[in-house]
Amino acid sequence: MKAPEGPRTPPNTGTGGLPSAPQELGSILLLLVLYVLQGIPLGLAGSVPLILQSKSASYTDQAFFSFVFWPFSLKLLWAPLVDAVYLRGFGRRKSWLVPTQYILGLFMIYMSTQVDMLLGDGKGRGPDVVALTVTFFLFEFLAATQDIAVDGWALTMLSRENVGYASTCNSVGQTAGYFLGNVLFLALESASFCNKYLRFQPQPQGIVTLSDFLFFWGAVFLITTTLVALLKKENKELTPTKEETKGITDTYRLLFSIIKMPAVLTFCLLILTAKVGFSAADAVTGLKLVEEGVPKEHLALLAVPMVPLQIILPLIISKYTAGPQPLNTFYKAMPFRLLLGLEFAFLVWWTPKVKHEGGFPVYYYVVVLLSYALHQISLYSMYVAIMAFNAKVSDPLIGGTYMTLLNTVSNLGGNWPSTVALWLVDPLTVKECAGAREQTCGTTVAAELCTKAGGSCVTTLDGYYVESVICVILGFGWWFLLGPKFKKLQDEGQTSWKCKRTN
Repeated sequence: MKAPEGPRTPPNTGTGGLPSAPQELGSILLLLVLYVLQGIPLGLAGSVPLILQSKSASYTDQAFFSFVFWPFSLKLLWAPLVDAVYLRGFGRRKSWLVPTQYILGLFMIYMSTQVDMLLGDGKGRGPDVVALTVTFFLFEFLAATQDIAVDGWALTMLSRENVGYASTCNSVGQTAGYFLGNVLFLALESASFCNKYLRFQPQPQGIVTLSDFLFFWGAVFLITTTLVALLKKENKELTPTKEETKGITDTYRLLFSIIKMPAVLTFCLLILTAKVGFSAADAVTGLKLVEEGVPKEHLALLAVPMVPLQIILPLIISKYTAGPQPLNTFYKAMPFRLLLGLEFAFLVWWTPKVKHEGGFPVYYYVVVLLSYALHQISLYSMYVAIMAFNAKVSDPLIGGTYMTLLNTVSNLGGNWPSTVALWLVDPLTVKECAGAREQTCGTTVAAELCTKAGGSCVTTLDGYYVESVICVILGFGWWFLLGPKFKKLQDEGQTSWKCKRTN
């Protein structure tokens, strides 16, 4: 996103010079805090599937919960509303930021009293997946709305010279927030991790529970929001441009006119199907490792050494995507990422074979870490290539709206296959009733009858392996048949991507 064009009077810096980063340090730190807060609900939502898996939730339940991750991909649907409707006296961005964060804080505090019941007591009562999904969907919806407001405010909160710091605050803040809500929470919630590394006397529970964590961050949200509402004023010196003050109806018309263009429509259809081949590896592998006995907090902690790699990779890959044909990098990386899907399936198959009484050997975690690193390299190669292509073809006159639309479609192209992949694991799995000949395990009711008859359901064919092979076949089919057509979009002239608008 670029700073809006238009005249601006430089703020009084006390020296008569241009504003510098140190003089706007307060605004930069505020943006960083707001993005950290935004990452907390994202991290907590990412930790829930691992908790559900440790409580033996079905993959159908996991598929239903995966809808929680959709709001950030769909925020374009209500972003024009956030931009256009506000209380002028209170501030364009604070009109949405303050109530959104208050609701998030209050909701988190209320949920701290309910979440233990929703997760199940482990004594016959399982997790209430529907209630958890509705709750965390609302969390993510509010976090996505807060993201829209903060992204917009960043452009006016910082001077033109320092607006580049906004993207740094976004990436660093969200990553830090996700780390706190996911990695740190899962480590402190784990009794085994706390007993091994943080305690002298073993205890049956971790240092914190999800209830404690929600209450703490709910209080932080309320305090921070109150301080922002009372102490931080929005910059009124910036003259809103015609693009910024455009009506809601006009914005939706513009989005519709963009997506109707043949080149854009082709791109959307192709990118919505391009990631089908990765869905089993990306959505199911981590849950399968937990099912096979890998502690969820250990999986979360493996993300820590990946942080430097995730910072360095975009810088390296951008050298190859900065030219006129960024999609070549996407096309070249795709078969490697597809083959890693088979490697992940082998990793899941190998996991129970190396497990011993004390857990897993160090070399096992080294193999998992290397596999994850290779996956990140291929993933970022494709991600940076798509971002570069979207930036290259976006009409500069309406760059923000145009690029956001393309990025939204790209994100959806990863979300829907993940949900479908999770949902298909159970139907593709074949189980037999061992110990009771006439019983089957095809349904939940049949499995209960098998247990009552003195038998037990044994998996003879895991749907994850079936799905992994199918996904790789579909992925290579896309690569051979549609990949060249996807690359040809780079050869379209600029006129193919320019939107014809009527003012």
